[in-house]
Amino acid sequence: MATLLRKTPRAFRPSLFSARTLPALQCRLKHDLHNPPRGNAPITGRGPPDAPRDEAAALKDNYKPASFLGTSKRLPEFNLNDKVVLVTGAARGLGLVQAEALLEAGATVYALDRLAEPSPDFYRVQKRAAEELGTTLHYRQIDVRDVPQLNEIIRNISESQGKLDGLIAAAGIQQETPALEYSQKDANTMFEVNITGVFMTAQAVAKEMIRHGRGGSIAIIASMSGSIANRGLICSAYNASKAGLIQLARNLASEWGPHGIRVNTISPGYIVTAMVEALFEQFPERRRDWPTQNMLGKLSKPEEYRGAAVFLISDASSFMTGSDMRIDGGHAAW
Repeated sequence: MATLLRKTPRAFRPSLFSARTLPALQCRLKHDLHNPPRGNAPITGRGPPDAPRDEAAALKDNYKPASFLGTSKRLPEFNLNDKVVLVTGAARGLGLVQAEALLEAGATVYALDRLAEPSPDFYRVQKRAAEELGTTLHYRQIDVRDVPQLNEIIRNISESQGKLDGLIAAAGIQQETPALEYSQKDANTMFEVNITGVFMTAQAVAKEMIRHGRGGSIAIIASMSGSIANRGLICSAYNASKAGLIQLARNLASEWGPHGIRVNTISPGYIVTAMVEALFEQFPERRRDWPTQNMLGKLSKPEEYRGAAVFLISDASSFMTGSDMRIDGGHAAW
């Protein structure tokens, strides 16, 4: 401080340090030397954004806001609170997990599946939707190959809700058979469910979206197997059907884009489901080998595709259409 004062022009000394303020400054400097600030200095001139008005009032009243995402004011583009979404193949497995994610984001969800009764886990999700999430999960039994009945169910849902905003087409089958042994009947069944069934479902939904004039979003569950040949997995018809879905989505996107309808695909890698666990019992070497074929060295769980479903159905992906979202742990990127 003494050095600083000597270098300061004499004319300015009285205005900078009076006899009254100098002892206080010396005391403050001594305190700062022995108590340096922790961490980075705060950024000045830019404070945090103001909380939304209703949330600020809630905090003021010491009110705890609802925990589910459908009423959150954070990242509002992911909010599905006013959306009606169909999910095919949602009686169990990946479809049901994605349905639950949509419910958590606030959507009203209709699960469509060919099972006469959904899995027990379905009722857990349905109860949670009503009691915890403030929305509803419905079930409609339908085989996507029954196109007249499929059209009727989708039209009835659209009429009762007054709108139809989204579709996740997750219905599909798998059959592992060498190509030389595949029968015409089995091949046709594979394509009827995995391609034609998805096509007809998307068509029925798109007609309702166009009728209501609101646009919408369609996400089709394809597979990394639509882009690669799986090492050690003999499923030529299945892989062809998933490749067909990727190309189908591109063409539907190009036709329906002028109506404000977006169409994309999700291409998962290997997912550990109950069916895959049963497959591991038959082929235990696959449990060992499959994780080594991707860059993360592990297999995926259905829950790891929740975010993709919400992203594609929500306004967060409003400029995304005709695209394939491959989520395979890097399997196809080697």
